[in-house]
Amino acid sequence: MHNPFNKQRRGSLQRNPHSGFVRRGAFAAAFVGLGALVFTAVPSSGPSLAQLKPNGSGVTTPYGRAPLTFADVVDKVRPAVVSISVINKSKQLVSSDKKFEGIPGIPKDHPLYKFFKKFGAPEGRSGNGGQGPLVPSPPRMAEGSGFVITPDGYVVTNNHVIHSASEITVRFNKTTKYKAELIGNDPRTDLALLKIKSDKKFPYVSFAKKETRVGDWAIAVGNPFGLGGTVTVGIVSAHGRDIGSGPYDYLQIDAAVNRGNSGGPTFNIDGEVIGVNTAIYSPSGGNVGIAFDVPATTAAEVISQLKANGTVSRGWLGVKIQNINEDVAGSLGLDKPKGALISEVTKSGPADGAGLKAQDAIVRVDESDIADSRDLARKIAAISPGTTVNVGI
Repeated sequence: MHNPFNKQRRGSLQRNPHSGFVRRGAFAAAFVGLGALVFTAVPSSGPSLAQLKPNGSGVTTPYGRAPLTFADVVDKVRPAVVSISVINKSKQLVSSDKKFEGIPGIPKDHPLYKFFKKFGAPEGRSGNGGQGPLVPSPPRMAEGSGFVITPDGYVVTNNHVIHSASEITVRFNKTTKYKAELIGNDPRTDLALLKIKSDKKFPYVSFAKKETRVGDWAIAVGNPFGLGGTVTVGIVSAHGRDIGSGPYDYLQIDAAVNRGNSGGPTFNIDGEVIGVNTAIYSPSGGNVGIAFDVPATTAAEVISQLKANGTVSRGWLGVKIQNINEDVAGSLGLDKPKGALISEVTKSGPADGAGLKAQDAIVRVDESDIADSRDLARKIAAISPGTTVNVGI
């Protein structure tokens, strides 16, 4: 029998030289399309209250443990959650000559000529069109959230919280604060690792190793709007959300997450971090019940590399790819749309050296089937540069 996967290419992965992803500002919002949903409630045949058995601060049900209060979990984890204040003392170009002497191409009878003559030349330009000297601009401040993951003071937050920071302050409460330094950051996952400048031992939390389920409790702790430590509760709404920021999937929760919660943790009822608050969908900038987290498994892998190397190394195949629709699948002899179609091969890249060509469909990497282009990008990125892999086409 013909095996469509018996044709393979071997090649070594390289570091991706074009893996930049920048999320601007101290707070991020992901905008996605929404549709109206209508649900019809039906009677439940679940257990009665008589079937629920008290178990410490919760109850044991036929479907698992349910808390009567979240206070015990919050008391356990809140000491490790911090507020992060950032000062950016960057410099900018300003004009050294406020006297306007004309802009080339604008006649003296033009209304803008009189405006600039009265109020000065545009910022960053002198009267003769040149640039002024670099002078300090007023410091810009931003606030976000984070959490301690080791007793010696390593702190996880978002990259966009500390981006371009000149000074970073980690605050545990109104009176306890420390300076921190940046160990490493990863724009593609919007994660950053800080180290508190102190020899003290700090309370810390750990990433969850067990994958969450849709419907599990989600407890978000952070510093919304700079108010200080705040707790909100909801559930895990969905897995595998694509918010348009690369190949990585995000966790969606409905716990209230607002500006300033960026970089803060979301916990399960065992006090383990299931995600890092990264983005929200919001027309107004405030909570509407749709927030996105970097999943704990992704965050743990990235933070481990940042702690060891200060950067994240990812495999790079050297191809441009696209999804395969039904028409393309039919022309390739595939029984259903799957895999990733190569649209372009980077010259002298790993794929080029292995003989891959445009219009090849990658359907397998080693023993893993490829669902689509995002799946391929994610799996290749997870492989260390220099590793040899078998690619089924």
